[in-house]
Amino acid sequence: MYALMPDDPPYILDIEGIEEDGPDPSPGSQEPRKWIGVQFECCGVYARVYRNEQATAYVGYCPRCARPVRVRIGPGGTRHRMFRAW
Repeated sequence: MYALMPDDPPYILDIEGIEEDGPDPSPGSQEPRKWIGVQFECCGVYARVYRNEQATAYVGYCPRCARPVRVRIGPGGTRHRMFRAW
């Protein structure tokens, strides 16, 4: 018996205050890519979610069911690096 995942919309977390400090480094650069940790409650797994090239959001997918998550970057920043996507 297989359980079907509901057709829920993707997780979108709007977290004010994640630090924004310019675009990601170019490919081949020695500077590491910015990321946050996300616990995906849909499948009970953890994954890193990386900042997009425009430095406007952290974008990624659940590694098991591929449900997308997008965390927008707000002004001011935060020191939190771990989040949960319900």
